[in-house]
Amino acid sequence: MTPFSCMLACRMYPPALVVAFLAPYLTQKIVATLRWCVHIEVAADAWLSDMEEVVLAELAYEVRELWDWIGRSHVCTKGGGGGGGGGWGGFGGQRGSGRGGYGDSSGGGVPGDPIFRGPASVDQRPATLDKLVSSFKKLAFNPERPRRPCYGTLGREITLRANFFAVKLPKGPIYDYHVEITPCVYANLMRTRLFLLLEQSNQEGWKDERIVSAKELPQPLDVQIKFYSKGEAGPNARSEIYTFAITHTANLDVAHFTKHLSGNVESRDYNTQPLVAAVNLVLKMHAARTGVRVGKNRYFFPSQDRFDLAPGVEVWKGFFTSTRPVHKELMVNVGVCMTAFYKPGNLADAIIEFNRSSNGAMLQRFVQRLKVTTSYLGYRQKKFIKKIMSSTARQTTFNCEEYHGKMSVEEYFKRKHPHIKLKHAHDLPVVDISGPNSKFSIYVPVELCEIEPGQPFRGCLNEKETVNMIQFACNPPKVNANTITERGLPSLGFTPQTLGSPLSSFGMEVDNNMVAIPARELPPPRLSYKGGKSPNVGNGSWNILDVKFHVGGAIKSWWVLVIRDGRPVFNSPDDPNLVGICGMSLTSIPIILVQELIPPARDPSRQQALDLIRQKIKLHISEKGKPTFILVLLSHRDNYIHPGIKKICDVELGVHTIHMLTDKVLHNANKQDQYFSSVALKLNTKLGGTNHALDPDSLKWLTKATTMIVGMDVTHPGPGSIRGTPSIAAVVASADSSFVQFPGSFRCQESRKEMITDLTAMMIERLMFYKEKNRTLPDRIFIYREGVCESQFNIMLHEELPQILEAYKRASPAQSYRPKLTIIICGKRHHAKFFATDSPFADRNGYTRPGTVVDKGVTAVFDFDFYLQAHAGLQGTAKATHYTVLYDENRLGADEVQQGTHTASYLYARATKAVSLVPAAYYADLACRRGRCYLNDFLNADDNVSSTGKVDSWEEEMDVFEATKRAWGEGVHPDLRASMFYI
Repeated sequence: MTPFSCMLACRMYPPALVVAFLAPYLTQKIVATLRWCVHIEVAADAWLSDMEEVVLAELAYEVRELWDWIGRSHVCTKGGGGGGGGGWGGFGGQRGSGRGGYGDSSGGGVPGDPIFRGPASVDQRPATLDKLVSSFKKLAFNPERPRRPCYGTLGREITLRANFFAVKLPKGPIYDYHVEITPCVYANLMRTRLFLLLEQSNQEGWKDERIVSAKELPQPLDVQIKFYSKGEAGPNARSEIYTFAITHTANLDVAHFTKHLSGNVESRDYNTQPLVAAVNLVLKMHAARTGVRVGKNRYFFPSQDRFDLAPGVEVWKGFFTSTRPVHKELMVNVGVCMTAFYKPGNLADAIIEFNRSSNGAMLQRFVQRLKVTTSYLGYRQKKFIKKIMSSTARQTTFNCEEYHGKMSVEEYFKRKHPHIKLKHAHDLPVVDISGPNSKFSIYVPVELCEIEPGQPFRGCLNEKETVNMIQFACNPPKVNANTITERGLPSLGFTPQTLGSPLSSFGMEVDNNMVAIPARELPPPRLSYKGGKSPNVGNGSWNILDVKFHVGGAIKSWWVLVIRDGRPVFNSPDDPNLVGICGMSLTSIPIILVQELIPPARDPSRQQALDLIRQKIKLHISEKGKPTFILVLLSHRDNYIHPGIKKICDVELGVHTIHMLTDKVLHNANKQDQYFSSVALKLNTKLGGTNHALDPDSLKWLTKATTMIVGMDVTHPGPGSIRGTPSIAAVVASADSSFVQFPGSFRCQESRKEMITDLTAMMIERLMFYKEKNRTLPDRIFIYREGVCESQFNIMLHEELPQILEAYKRASPAQSYRPKLTIIICGKRHHAKFFATDSPFADRNGYTRPGTVVDKGVTAVFDFDFYLQAHAGLQGTAKATHYTVLYDENRLGADEVQQGTHTASYLYARATKAVSLVPAAYYADLACRRGRCYLNDFLNADDNVSSTGKVDSWEEEMDVFEATKRAWGEGVHPDLRASMFYI
């Protein structure tokens, strides 16, 4: 056995009424990272090794947040939704939600002082917080949703601005009403159109299925509306009549709500949601009238900046808005966002332009759920494209009752509509615009379809398009802050000068000044490498030169697998370039394998190519035994080869793999050391080694009792997935006293279910592994749970907590085992941004500095939460993670959990920098992503099928689910389950 002690040598470089539909909270992420970080998403962890070490850790997670946004932005709304839905697409069905925001389209830095508006004074609210916490101590302790024990004191005190704006509430009640439509209407588009007609009647400000009013309405109240489609002049004698029955449901008491905000302990259980939602409706009314809604909280305005992104697609700027109750104030959170929209125009022209650049490869995704207008019948009608066919109007035939026989679409239009002359009957496809439940297709030539304006693009962007999107999104903090205050507030109707805003009718106002809040800057921990050598930590990162890993992994043998896919990269196994790569400062010489692949044109799903790779590896294993790991050299990125090799080696063969892009090494020889060092960080961790460690003082909060740290996450199928594709859950847990090694457990579960179904079994596996390594079970368990939004906190306590407690019982049936449990939620899908008010509180680009922690001013009234930015800002506005202590039997103090989480953020194994998310949760996210490789064919259905990767019935969804379970098999090979193979 040869100890792996690779040397590292890296360089750190006024209407009175408002009607609106209530829906689940839907967040949106804004991409803000370096332009080439998008490569990570295409091939999971393979491409991290080509990053400069200084950005290695942060980019992977930040782009993964983009997929979270993408997946969630395609969730269908419940009830009657207005506006758009969805958002811009991703790269082939990745995790299915970037950091920061963007401002002006210039996209560059700003000259002069990078600080937004200079020094600021904190308001008087924080002065009463100690009194608030003292009142909590008089109450009996409850580990569920624990009250804040205290506020943090560690670190240097600083002052920041946050993108929150105080809302002045009305003095009297807000009247709440429910709306029921007769005859019943289920379709969202129809409901939205009906409410628009209601608004255009003698009533003002109506929308969707809930009404809130500043004045009490007469009861009973019924309003009749004649329906007619948009584009028609008005109703006619045959127009269907709908009746709106408006029923009073509640008076929303502002006074009781104010008591809750003040921290009155008797008002803690007061349900703030109805009044907060009502205020949200009023605040969003102006934007809903003047902009395009995407999702539930994002509004886009045609008058704002836009730029061409791709053929037929352009990017619009918009603003996120949502209200949040904080201590003694209701605040509205405003952020900048962006999404891709279809360009209005003729569909045939758009497809021709699109095919010119993409050869039709992504045509199906381009028209996904696209709404078009047709007028060949003599009037305008709007229809969704159900499916784009693979045949032209000349080739597509159907049985026509009118003309008694089978005929082509081209022939039908010649006979039925002789005035219409088709220009593309021979070279462009037809589309099916029949309804979702229609038994018969309605085929229309694409040249007779006009793309409706204001439609979010729901397809998938390619790599170049995403790079352009990211470049447009990245702006310094000062630019983002100016964009919010100077353009966002007026666009949303939050300024006094806004005409037609409903705020004054309700007696509401929005303070146009960003709130100034107290914050602190926590000190970094001390780190060490082998021999006790400690690097100097600055700005959340450190240089490593001539240091050795604390513990080196053992390498018995290793192979290099060269994948020749297209143009050759190496001429032979003796190629000097290949020999140079294989030298990588390892003491053993690898076996070199070369595999030529069948071209994609003859093997579009790449199954034949993967079979060749499988047989090549199996043959050499049978002859020489398993290697410790295989270094896979790929000449380019591919959505099939990389995940396919991961599945072959992880699930079937049980061999560690490291993937590298040869171009990244060969085209820049000066960065080879840096590149190899990043590979070494990952490899040593996979093999059970320890790269660096924290000093004992920094670990004291974890080592005063035996503790196991757990990370939990769930990833969901994206918009390009086949419906019925399961979600993937991962639970990782520390297995050593240094909190470096986090092996994991994986499961498939119901599609889009966030709560982990098989958590008991997964926790038992982690506890048993801990006992195997340490000969005892832990006394304490700290769980960092990622992916749970605030509306799901109580659901988690109801569904996941009992499973965890059950795991304790089963882990030690012979004797009682009950460790103390703490559950901390990690939230990255929020829109809170913080801006430095003075240069000493910021780095040279204006970003808030690593270690910035906020637990006053914009945090919850009763919950134990805080925002922590452990990492350095890269581009855009550095985004903190929102941590909430959801369950706590260990009775942790504020300083203990804040500084402890901060120091733990320096333990991320594959980087020499602090990361934005505590490593346990980060690893759970990586593990989920590795699980996606095993279901790649289902998650990237749009690359394989001519439809949109959808199925039409519950039975078919279940068939898909069963098929994915068969593809998953027994999961990870037993030989890898004890390792961090997924990193």
